[in-house]
Amino acid sequence: MHEIKSLCMLNKLAGVVLLQLLFLAVFHQTYAQQKAVKASLFEGVVVAGYADHGVYINCTGPAIKYSFAPKGNILLGLLPSLKLKEDHVEEGKPKNAWITPTLGVGLTAVFRHIAFQLPAFYSPKTSTLDGKWKLGVGLGYKF
Repeated sequence: MHEIKSLCMLNKLAGVVLLQLLFLAVFHQTYAQQKAVKASLFEGVVVAGYADHGVYINCTGPAIKYSFAPKGNILLGLLPSLKLKEDHVEEGKPKNAWITPTLGVGLTAVFRHIAFQLPAFYSPKTSTLDGKWKLGVGLGYKF
């Protein structure tokens, strides 16, 4: 139980830090002369991270891209992903597949070739759990 609370606190802390970076970049760029917001279909960013007691691997999909430096940008968009998570259920109960394709949404901050990500994935309702959005955190690379 203590581990779950620690992970929840870590997820919240990561969200706060990433949002502060986003606001810093937005307010810093407001004094520039050029607008740097545009739509992006694919950025070449691959990310691995942790969400909902499992691992995910994704790439950035369609997004709104905000460039704040020659080698830095922030993306808000869709994240086509593969979630790797083993279900722990009672004997005789059906289990989900270990690898599950899913679609997430979230923020991705890219500085040069390093990407930091704050994704959210929806876990659907089951017979024992309500459907909820689960926050995650990830680190990746921009090709």
